[in-house]
Amino acid sequence: MVETDSKGNKILKVGSEKFVEYISEEKIQKRIAELGEEISKEYRDKLPVFIGILNGSFLFMADLMKNVTVRSEIDFLKLSSYGDAKISSGKVELIKELNADITDRYVVVVEDIVDSGLSIKYISELILKHQPAGLKVASLLVKPKSIKYDVKVDYTGFEIPDKFVLGYGLDYAQKYRNLRSIFILSE
Repeated sequence: MVETDSKGNKILKVGSEKFVEYISEEKIQKRIAELGEEISKEYRDKLPVFIGILNGSFLFMADLMKNVTVRSEIDFLKLSSYGDAKISSGKVELIKELNADITDRYVVVVEDIVDSGLSIKYISELILKHQPAGLKVASLLVKPKSIKYDVKVDYTGFEIPDKFVLGYGLDYAQKYRNLRSIFILSE
């Protein structure tokens, strides 16, 4: 699956497209540890509910929760806005609703990537209907130049360019989520 070229770069070929390693497993884990520490300090006297957005955030959510040292709860929402495409359809569909009661609770939404901001806008509006005590967003990746909606990401792992990425939970037609690092589409 993943090959190494003559210069030591990790390469992934998907059909006629080539992806190169962009963020290594070590860098991902180091940044997640830092985010876990930051979140733990902020919520040290609270009982936050972490809401992972499936499917993409599952690896990030698992590793983040290993680095959060405060008592907390978790739940998941499942949305669809991409299907099998590399760009968002522009429509968000709710596939799995919350099980947790988040009224008067501190909520941290955990997302794999904020691209246009459409999904975060949708999720925020959905959660705010439940009247939480507070709402923050943690995203492993943010594409600042792609954001089209007025959304705020409170905890950012990495800012990346407006290019297609996969690995570490991010998919291409539901494949490649299991890669330990993040790969970016090569020119």
